[in-house]
Amino acid sequence: MMNELNEEIEIVTIRPEFAPALAELQRACFPSLGEQELMNEDHFLTHCEIFPEGEFVALVNGRVVALGSGFFYNFNFEDPRHTFNEIIAGGYYTNHDPEGEYYYGADISVHPEFRGRRIGRKLYEARKNLVRETNRKGIVAGGVLPGYPRHRDQLTIHEYVEQVIEGELFDPTLSMQLRNGFEVKGLLKNYIEDSNSDNWATLIFWQNPDYVAKTRKKLKLQGETR
Repeated sequence: MMNELNEEIEIVTIRPEFAPALAELQRACFPSLGEQELMNEDHFLTHCEIFPEGEFVALVNGRVVALGSGFFYNFNFEDPRHTFNEIIAGGYYTNHDPEGEYYYGADISVHPEFRGRRIGRKLYEARKNLVRETNRKGIVAGGVLPGYPRHRDQLTIHEYVEQVIEGELFDPTLSMQLRNGFEVKGLLKNYIEDSNSDNWATLIFWQNPDYVAKTRKKLKLQGETR
């Protein structure tokens, strides 16, 4: 049964007609986020113009059920402090740099009704393939911690993250990121307005094992011939 369900899942790049459904998806996936942290139709329409090749949408029988979006960026690991709203330019992704060395993973969201079907993994793989094809150094992101409220009374955010990394606790987001090859590089204070995690987030990184220094591969755009 699971294999039959998986065959229904299609990963495509963003198109303007997806914008209303993607705005609804934000609210279904992130009920604890502040309104200013959520993207709307105008944001997604702008993404279609700026870097559609970096925004992946999961469809099940034509329905938008998940999103994995981001942009190229020259991230500074020497001074990694940033907020979500700053780095995504208020949701418009205008910080996209075609020559950026990293892919900044701005959003992974799977509708609650469709979780547990490996859709998130497919979106992560689509991102990794893009990074490999264009020879970027890796993927950087800030990760929310939806499992923290159950442990807030017993653990600090640092203790919680450490125990998730060690496999002693499970976090719906961070545990999946760790399984997908990401490592935690630190914690970001006041990264995002999120009541679940007291505004903290993890700084995560996936290193491209195929990266070759000082070369850059042009992204093959849709409709181009080889």
